[in-house]
Amino acid sequence: MGKWSIRFRHLFRLTDDVGILEHGHYLLPRRGEGYTTDDNARALLTVLTWADLLPPSSLRDRLLALSERYLAFLAWAAREDGRFHNNFSYAREKEPEHPSDDCDARALYALAHARYKMPHQAHRELSRELYLKALPHAFHFKAPRAMAYALATVGTLLETDPGDLSQTERTLSFQLLETLSSRLLRLYEENHDQHWRWFEPLLTYANALLPWGLWRAQMLLDNEAVRHAAKESLEFLIGVMTTGDPPHLRPVGNDGWGDRTKMASWDQQPLEIFKIALAASAAWEQTGESRYWQVIQLAHGWFYGQNTRGVMMINEAEGAAYDGLTPNGPNANAGAEALLSYLMTEAIWIAAQKKISHRLLLNAEREDTVTIEEETQSL
Repeated sequence: MGKWSIRFRHLFRLTDDVGILEHGHYLLPRRGEGYTTDDNARALLTVLTWADLLPPSSLRDRLLALSERYLAFLAWAAREDGRFHNNFSYAREKEPEHPSDDCDARALYALAHARYKMPHQAHRELSRELYLKALPHAFHFKAPRAMAYALATVGTLLETDPGDLSQTERTLSFQLLETLSSRLLRLYEENHDQHWRWFEPLLTYANALLPWGLWRAQMLLDNEAVRHAAKESLEFLIGVMTTGDPPHLRPVGNDGWGDRTKMASWDQQPLEIFKIALAASAAWEQTGESRYWQVIQLAHGWFYGQNTRGVMMINEAEGAAYDGLTPNGPNANAGAEALLSYLMTEAIWIAAQKKISHRLLLNAEREDTVTIEEETQSL
């Protein structure tokens, strides 16, 4: 039997009347760096995911209230052509940039959830409108991680309520699954070999999105080539990221990334932990293999000291997560990406745990805290 608490104090601290601020200066918002659509899309997904997990409570109500703020941000960021502007200053002004496939894809994925999970019908309809306007751009995505997000996006809708989709949208969704899964498979064929089972010459950021996208596509396509690439690439990435005795996760660091000859150990990013948990969850759902459940366990443990330095990567009292793990310990700044990665990893762990647990209780004790009690059952 275990018991621990997750606090949302830092989420409320980083969020103002516009949306969630991108960076933290220690535990304070770094206002001078403004906002991004990337983080507000992540935040929208996070609060809707947690609202599904929590019992009726004031905390659940507060998270759903935040979902309206994050959705309003996405509506503000949406361009006339359906794409999204990403970077905004604290003065609420657009900063110069080029359009980003990754930003569009994150927004699209969040909107796919929002069109079913927002608390009010009018907000669900707005989410649907923004989604339908953005969807055609996904056919032109060139960035591999954007392709993966788009695969998961249409998979989410086709699995959630296919009867709610028009025939045109269903047709577009399956066309997108075929088109983008073929593109990712082509990248895999061009880059992988006996020892390097990957889609690109480098391992960089958010790596596990690529096998995750294929796992999500496979749920609907029943394509053996897609399944093979999803499984083989995820196994390769798990092997790269798992080390030690007892084992722990060591993400490829952004201080040099990784290639066929070396893997950077620092600076490890919480985002990589969230993404490997996401991919392992999709693989576990399809295969039932305990290996993937164990990866979710390791991802959960990374934030609580089961990592290369053996240090906590969160401030439990504040519900904050540190931006990265360096050779000298945690980066003491606590921005939005790290926070949302931590909260989503916990949500994935809890959802997985509920499938195999004798007992899992979530109690929203105060307006910013949920207490979890669990009793595990061996697989």
